[in-house]
Amino acid sequence: QVQLVESGGGLVQPGGSLRLSCAASGNIASIYAMGWYRQAPGKQRDVVARITSARGTTYADSVKGRFTISRDNAKNTMYLQMDSLKPEDTAVYYCNADLRPASSARGEYWGQGTQVTVSS
Repeated sequence: QVQLVESGGGLVQPGGSLRLSCAASGNIASIYAMGWYRQAPGKQRDVVARITSARGTTYADSVKGRFTISRDNAKNTMYLQMDSLKPEDTAVYYCNADLRPASSARGEYWGQGTQVTVSS
């Protein structure tokens, strides 16, 4: 059974940094694009950053220059380095992956989410 598990969330002061990780586990044949999304209370889930299997990246305008997405294909793991954090970055952050399990069809998978709170 394929799972995506996020870690690294927590409470940080404005201007601080956090690094999120997303590990894909299970019998996986291929992982294509991966991404980070976030959802603040009362708001829709929005894309933060995405990365292709060739490591091409895109970012939401609100995080450009502050967040860096990366991945380690050998470890089936994706990261989000978040610097210069602002209170408006507070949200639940979700990992997303387009992948093909070894024994089933390609599909989109989501992690359970990790809370990031930026507050003094």
